[in-house]
Amino acid sequence: MHTQEQSLQPGDLIFQTSLSDQSRAIQLATGSRYSHCGIIFKEKDQLYVLEAVRPVKRTPLHKWIKRGKDEHYVIKRLKEAEKTLTNSVIQEMQKMGQAWEGKDYDTAFGWTDDKMYCSELIWKLYNRTTGLQIGQLEQLKDFDLSSEIVRNKLTERYRNHTPLNDTVISPAAIFNSKLLETVQM
Repeated sequence: MHTQEQSLQPGDLIFQTSLSDQSRAIQLATGSRYSHCGIIFKEKDQLYVLEAVRPVKRTPLHKWIKRGKDEHYVIKRLKEAEKTLTNSVIQEMQKMGQAWEGKDYDTAFGWTDDKMYCSELIWKLYNRTTGLQIGQLEQLKDFDLSSEIVRNKLTERYRNHTPLNDTVISPAAIFNSKLLETVQM
């Protein structure tokens, strides 16, 4: 394990700029550098990132980092994590996450559990195991939809029926949550 990885804890959140085809649209719509996120867990002394891609899966931390732009990432941690993220809470999070593994990626950013996107996975894991809301829930209409890149992505996904009033959570909203502190940049 690398020295930097030794300071990481289960339940830490990791953010990167994805190289996916929707990354730029997410950045423009949310005003954030970061377009992808996951949650760190440990299994048999190995750190991995539970993430919602195609499909929801566990990715070894070093592979997750290599997939991001310039291998840059930021780690955020719940303030006073030692009080909230007890071993039993972490185990409950992992169990819930394992039950979601294999679910398809939600390209429509819906709020059901049928499919998942990255920030939805984190928000629901934290909310359902701790009662906390990590990041402010928003609606699609709250984002900056003025860019042609964003509009094209919305048209690709929704045709002419963009669900502007649907509940969403963005990587930016989680990144900016006052409940988190930056532990590594």
